[in-house]
This record gives sequence, C-alpha cells and structure tokens, in this order.
Amino acid sequence: MNKDAFEKIMVVAIEEEPIELYKLLKYSNLAQSGGEAKFVISEALVKVNGMVETQKRKKIVENDIVEFNSQKLRVARKIVK
Repeated sequence: MNKDAFEKIMVVAIEEEPIELYKLLKYSNLAQSGGEAKFVISEALVKVNGMVETQKRKKIVENDIVEFNSQKLRVARKIVK
C-alpha cells in the first residue's frame, strides 16, 4: 500500500476567516515568528492547495491545505457559541 495513503494532516481551527497565510503559519506553530513565516513564504517554501505560494498575505479559508517543512495542515472553522 502507498505510504501517502496514511499521510497525517493537522487540522487547525480558526475563529474567523479568511486568515493571512503568514499569520496561519505563526498561529499553527509551523513558524516561530511572523518574520520567519514571511521569509519562508517569500522563499517559495510553502504550498497552498498543492501550489507554491509566495503571497505573504494570501487569504486562507476553510478546507485549504497548507504545506510547509514536510507538514500539512487543513484549515477548519472553530464553532463559536
């Protein structure tokens, strides 16, 4: 069986969408700071929905898949009561 079939995707719940890409990287702890997040995006090290993304303020919405540093995350809406 293909090992990709068992690939883990971290789910990150956000209260409001859209969220800017660099903020999502920082919020999800994929980047240590906003500056680091902006740097890795500008260096074309981040993918959104399978495509390299270089826009630091790219609007990310529910069900988008973000990849960086061999990790994938899916954005979900946090249910606020």
